Amino acid sequence: MGTPVERLQADIQKILEQYADEVERTSTECVKKVAQKGARALRSASPRQSGKYASGWSTKTETSRTDAVSIIYNRSKPGLPHLLEHGHVTRNGTGRTFGRTPAHEHIAPIENEIIEEFERTLKGELSR
Repeated sequence: MGTPVERLQADIQKILEQYADEVERTSTECVKKVAQKGARALRSASPRQSGKYASGWSTKTETSRTDAVSIIYNRSKPGLPHLLEHGHVTRNGTGRTFGRTPAHEHIAPIENEIIEEFERTLKGELSR
């Protein structure tokens, strides 16, 4: 059975492990929930709100024992978000450049919103 100090140490260790498991589960749920909100927001904030680009926003969550990461990406037009967000050089048929397309910043504002939303959601869930 052990001495009272050893039992106390084992009990404290067990409580800390349970808390760590709860924090891991809660943070993973928050990551998934906020990422899905972000994908929905990008669908409505896309420059073209109908068609493959707007409907192509999706999430992918990767978890491990120490972290959870959600990636929001466009599965139907994977290279287009960067070009729309930052603008790009336009070329004519001969390969000469003749200008730049304007940037349609629609990802960065949503990114900032979901980062803040994640912090609020996680703090709220862990303070219960």
